[in-house]
Amino acid sequence: MIWTPRTTVAAIIERDRQFLLVEELAHGQRVLNQPAGHLEDGEGLIQAVMREVREETCLAFKPQGLVGIYRYRIPQGADAGLTYLRYCFFGTASALDPAPARDPDILDLIWLERAELARRVLRSPLVLRCIDDYRAGQRHSLELLHEPD
Repeated sequence: MIWTPRTTVAAIIERDRQFLLVEELAHGQRVLNQPAGHLEDGEGLIQAVMREVREETCLAFKPQGLVGIYRYRIPQGADAGLTYLRYCFFGTASALDPAPARDPDILDLIWLERAELARRVLRSPLVLRCIDDYRAGQRHSLELLHEPD
């Protein structure tokens, strides 16, 4: 049997020691996540993270590098057993002109320091893990990725 993980991308955007997060509903609960989402058919990883940031925050994201690649298997609940492969990027964001409509599934945008984030309900443990790795200096060149043009 062939097993296929769900491929996702996420963006770490830092400003003044705070990180940009999106608030969304997951199984009826308000949770925080980096701007993130699924890779779509025919899309490259860099294209995907730029699109997800634009859709969820109405900001233009410029990836500067890759923090890491993470595998996460949901241990319990309605999605127990699902496995995600997350490519976490870091970069800068700027306003879009004109600003597009934000994804209706995003309830709010929040800037938080790491300590405050650790006290909140997160979409998955990967949210904090990616930020901790980023803060520890784990940053890789985008040249690590090889995608067709």
